[in-house]
Amino acid sequence: MIWTLVAAILFGWWFYGGSSDEVRANLISNLDKLQTYSDGSYQNYVNQYAQAAKPAEAVRIKGDSYSAKDGCECNVLPGYEGASGNVLSTGDSGSVTWKFDVKTEGLYQIKLRYFTAEGKSAAIERGVAIDGKLPFDEAASITFDRAWRNETEDFKEDNRGNNIRPRQVEVATWLEEPFKDSQGLYADPFQFYFAAGEHSLTLTGLREPLVIDYIELYPKPELPTYAEVKQQYEANGYKAAQGVSVKIQAEHATYKSSPTLYPVSDHSSPATEPYSASKIRLNTIGGLNWRLPGQWIEWELDVPQDGLYQLGLKARQDLLRGLYSNRTLSIDGVVPFKEMESIPFNYDSGWQMVVPSLEKEPYRFYLTKGKHSIRLEADLGEVSSLIRTVQSSMLELNRIYRKILVITSADPDPFRDYQLGKRIPEISEVYAKQSDILYSVAEELRGITGEKSDKTAILYLLAKELRRFAEDPETIPKNLKQFKIDLGSLGTWLLTVREMPLQVDYLVLSSPDMKMPSATKGTMANLAHNVSSFGYSFVEDYNSIGSTATGGKKVTVWIGTGRDQANVIKQMIDDSFTPANNAGVDLKLVDMSVLLSATLAGQGPDVAMMIGNGDPVNYAMRGASYDISQFPDYAEVARRFADSASTPYKFNGGVYALPEQQVYDVLFYRKDILEELGLQIPQTWDDVYKLLPFLKKNNMDFGLPIISTRVQQPPALPINDAFATLLYQHGGSFYKEDGSASDLDSEIGMSAFKQWTDLYTDYKFPVDYDFANRFRLGEVPLGIDAYTTYNTLSVFAPEIRGQWGFTLVPGTKKEDGTVDRTVSSNGTAVMMLDSAKDKLSAWEFMKWWTDETTQVQYGREMESLMGESARYPTANVKALAELPWPVNDYKTLAEQQKWVKGIPEVPGGYFTGRILDNAFRRVVNKGLNPRDALYDQVVFMNNEITNKRKEFGLNSSGSEGTAGGKSGN
Repeated sequence: MIWTLVAAILFGWWFYGGSSDEVRANLISNLDKLQTYSDGSYQNYVNQYAQAAKPAEAVRIKGDSYSAKDGCECNVLPGYEGASGNVLSTGDSGSVTWKFDVKTEGLYQIKLRYFTAEGKSAAIERGVAIDGKLPFDEAASITFDRAWRNETEDFKEDNRGNNIRPRQVEVATWLEEPFKDSQGLYADPFQFYFAAGEHSLTLTGLREPLVIDYIELYPKPELPTYAEVKQQYEANGYKAAQGVSVKIQAEHATYKSSPTLYPVSDHSSPATEPYSASKIRLNTIGGLNWRLPGQWIEWELDVPQDGLYQLGLKARQDLLRGLYSNRTLSIDGVVPFKEMESIPFNYDSGWQMVVPSLEKEPYRFYLTKGKHSIRLEADLGEVSSLIRTVQSSMLELNRIYRKILVITSADPDPFRDYQLGKRIPEISEVYAKQSDILYSVAEELRGITGEKSDKTAILYLLAKELRRFAEDPETIPKNLKQFKIDLGSLGTWLLTVREMPLQVDYLVLSSPDMKMPSATKGTMANLAHNVSSFGYSFVEDYNSIGSTATGGKKVTVWIGTGRDQANVIKQMIDDSFTPANNAGVDLKLVDMSVLLSATLAGQGPDVAMMIGNGDPVNYAMRGASYDISQFPDYAEVARRFADSASTPYKFNGGVYALPEQQVYDVLFYRKDILEELGLQIPQTWDDVYKLLPFLKKNNMDFGLPIISTRVQQPPALPINDAFATLLYQHGGSFYKEDGSASDLDSEIGMSAFKQWTDLYTDYKFPVDYDFANRFRLGEVPLGIDAYTTYNTLSVFAPEIRGQWGFTLVPGTKKEDGTVDRTVSSNGTAVMMLDSAKDKLSAWEFMKWWTDETTQVQYGREMESLMGESARYPTANVKALAELPWPVNDYKTLAEQQKWVKGIPEVPGGYFTGRILDNAFRRVVNKGLNPRDALYDQVVFMNNEITNKRKEFGLNSSGSEGTAGGKSGN
């Protein structure tokens, strides 16, 4: 890393000439000229109107004065929730248009006063059109926050004396927010140009309902500097308050923009408040959870007297090296002066008392007696323009990379002369320009932070690499793989540099005559803390999950996921299951690989959660799982799920689990690349075959999954999803109707297997590839993958936001003209063990856990805990509709779910994935005939099924023998 930085400095000296300071000054002064943005970007839009007038007056549009609607559930409500006059209630889809007059042409910002109507607890999302057109790409999705708070001010304790994290509940309230960039790449709200005259504004619902009081066009406010505000203080005769110090514990925030901003425990210092050497205390807020631009936390305080005050924050920023974390401070909804738009929190491993100051003199804020609010909002500050520049640069580099792929493929011959300089004439100019841009950004970032770090290393490295490519394009093919890796690293840089984490213990508002408290307690207190923590580590079990239930019936439940998931479930149990059923739950976090042996030894649980598809039937064969279809209300409970979700858990007329998760495939596609190539989204496999030559001509691929890793899997190799899709779309099945043998040797099975392997042998589909990364780079612009990949791409690839989507998988056209889009699914289940002592209570727990209300709450809790990437793929059909999916995306999921077909489990069925993979490898790697390769493997499959049926006492017709039968109560 050090040598990379040294090389970058020498490169700058050699290429540009002059001293390091001269290099930096020359580059940064030309950065604006070097920058390039996509045609439809906001930056290009606002640059067109840089000289536009700055109007002084505002234009207010009442929500109920709309002129047209299209597909919107619109209702005018009088005096809604304290509003003065009528307001407009809109649903989560459709569009509403308002017409209005603008007297003075110029650039206006737009804000919305809205009420956070009940929805799916996600951020509200709308598309914005001006005069019927999208003004710039970023206006396609504008988000508006909801407000959240702790459910209780006093934190409850479990039976171990540890604080229990309070639920985050939504606060229904009126909010006023400007139209701004949801990614935080623009520090100021968007500005829109309006000529004088009549205009229209259209809001299109993308997610969540919205109640609108008014929309207001207003001029961009100019904040005064602190020097100007100080003069106003003096002119108004404001005096400093005396003898006042108000401390607010940060974990007791009044409002926050996201449910992920819950109280967290810090055990690193004895000065943290409140403190315990042995118990978990929820004594801080933020940390890694408070890292994304736009997230805000607000506190309310009671000021005892009028006067000037100083503000201190006990904070820690120990996660972001080589950069600072930035916050914008507002008081009572207003940024008091310009310097408060950007408060830097520099890296330090320990807690600091940060007092915003000007040359060591604390800033003073005038507050009147009474209640006031203080809000801190994560903001990128000076770094935002640099991130926009790099994001634009990456899009340009990806564009040229795809042009290179057309000529060289992803694996070029290093000894071949591809004549890239002649075949792509712009390549040298583009790479030289992007080299200048990245080097300029690295130098500017070094100037902002005062140091070189891992945040600048990749920029220097790529700048040098691009300069070499610009001078000699023929070196590109032999370095293409490394260049692809470096592009991926630049994408990761874009993802991580936007993160601005900050953890806060408390805030102090004090009069200037009062001394701020120290962030530490001295050496002796730290020594006592370390000794105590060490001692308590021998007696406190920090891995156990505490309980609030006492006495009554008990259900022992094992779960094999993470501790965060277990804590959320335990809290939900204590809140709703235990009070309603008068039964406690002993929830244990264990390695589920020991479940079978523990059960056979009589040490197993009553209920096992989040187990793989194959486990319930495998346990049933051994008489270890209980047939829940014996409960009289089973049929009613089963209607919560699609029939396909329960298929893997049925055996010999019994049902041995309830579905928790169900995941199935959809087709992901890059909108920008398909448009660039003039291609349409394929509806059938015939369409796929027609577009493959165009993809291959451009050295691009169509992606198909080889091995599924989407949910918890049993130890056996899972069945390939793509093969299952082709088999089912042709009307085939994996096993004979009685489960006594494989049906893959049927004509349909053989034909589907040949079609599948031909895609890899004749059409050269990639066998081993990272779908998310190649999709991001554009090498695989279309691909079938689990719908949960949506969550990954939403977080992992911010630079292509809005340029991709997903739809139904390609289908097989039938003789009657219909298209069969059947896909298989995978998932997890909750299972009752036959050894459960209180089967009725265990059944009540299973019903509670898979209920719509519980599944929705768990899904929202997980998303609030871990963000959008943790969106829960529930099997409960109604619960899926209540999770915060964008409207159009949910419609796609619901439509594809109608085509899902489950894969049944049979004795020896664990062998199916293995024999399919063996046959596939022999065809693709060794060139065997597909029919011969599959037939040989089916023989092994049938032998395994026969042996297992004998082992479990099942006769050839598939009826019950001595094992696997139904168990009584």
